[in-house]
Amino acid sequence: MIVLALAAGMLAAHPLGNFTVNHYDGLVAAPHELRIDHVEDLAEIPAAQALPALDADRDGRPSSGELATWAGGACARAASSLRVAVDGRPVTATVASAAASAPRGQAGLPTLRLECRITAPAGPGAVSFRAGGDGRIGWREITARGDRMTLAASGVPESSRSRRLTAYPADMLASPPDQRSVTLDVRAGGPPLAAPARGGGPGALLPRGADGLTQRFTSLVAGHDLTPGFAALAFLVALLLGALHALAPGHGKTIMAAHAIGDGRRRTRDVLALGLTVTLTHTAGVLVLGLLVTTGALLAPEALFPWLGAAGGVLVTAAGALLLRRALRNRHHTHGHGHGHGHGHEHGPARSRRGGVVLMGLAGGMVPSPSAVVVLVGGAAIGRAWFGVVLVLAYGLGLAAALTTVGLLVAGSARALARRIPAMRPRLPSGMMPIGTSATVVALGLGLTLRSLVL
Repeated sequence: MIVLALAAGMLAAHPLGNFTVNHYDGLVAAPHELRIDHVEDLAEIPAAQALPALDADRDGRPSSGELATWAGGACARAASSLRVAVDGRPVTATVASAAASAPRGQAGLPTLRLECRITAPAGPGAVSFRAGGDGRIGWREITARGDRMTLAASGVPESSRSRRLTAYPADMLASPPDQRSVTLDVRAGGPPLAAPARGGGPGALLPRGADGLTQRFTSLVAGHDLTPGFAALAFLVALLLGALHALAPGHGKTIMAAHAIGDGRRRTRDVLALGLTVTLTHTAGVLVLGLLVTTGALLAPEALFPWLGAAGGVLVTAAGALLLRRALRNRHHTHGHGHGHGHGHEHGPARSRRGGVVLMGLAGGMVPSPSAVVVLVGGAAIGRAWFGVVLVLAYGLGLAAALTTVGLLVAGSARALARRIPAMRPRLPSGMMPIGTSATVVALGLGLTLRSLVL
């Protein structure tokens, strides 16, 4: 029960994860101008990508001067990306002030918070606003109010649900807002606007992509005293968290493992092959993605995840097709050779089975854990890339150990159940169980593919 509770807790993570760039634009229609409170909240990975250009002295810690310089350039780019028009006539947005901070994130990595005060000439009439952006995933929110002006219509709320990206409401995490444009019907006259209540500040930002356990995992790499005892403890914790990640509902890995060893004589060998493939694939994926992020070769790594998920679904479908082909061939062979002679027909089915197991292992480890990527990037940022690699490897080993254990338990339970309930055997036609489970894996793969591409 404790393990199940911990596994369920890990699923309470922010769905947008450590790769998000979140935007808020608070519009205030005032006499003669439109005031824009533009805020950006960069999670650990995009902040790590921005750090090389920001950190002029290359000490790994953005100073107040470096942050101010970066904020000026970032706010200028943000203002130039905005599209503001009054009664269809475009107007130019300019930066009035710029500020930035670097709250501490997971694995010792900094996050970045940008605050820009931008203005554009405006007055009564139809004021249209369209936010810029680079297409990266994240929270996008717009609010609108009047200051001595009246908004007859806006279509957006007056107050920020996220408190200017400082407190993301839990009831909106599954479906975050994606508001990028609005048209305001602004009319002259109205009460003055009271001073806005600022949010809790950058320090109040909710952790992204992690609950308490995963935060502990990502913080391991940032430990200052790297003693042998601490390293061993960190390795064991990473193993545990990898196992919990594998057991968490919704991954489909345990279903694939159960079927991969569902029948055949080499069940233990199939389980070990599956676990090894998952470990190698997951670790390699984390290392490659971490390398692309730290070198800046990949500007939007979060865009890869849907395609990786779709590729995993295709592999599951292919594995199911291989297993279904083997099941149909075995059933036909059983009907055609009922005399029980002993010549060898195992090579083709054995290769098909092993191919299906390897494909399922590739699919199970294809989508890297964002927390593992953060650990690797954090290790590189503080000069401990090797320790980050060790923890990522431990995480993958825990993932494989959980799959192997579940597979062995399922296989043993199936054999025990078949011995204890022999009366059930005549009711099922010969070979129908492998056919049914193989068809289920095909359906599962198709579902994973469609879900990754559509959602």
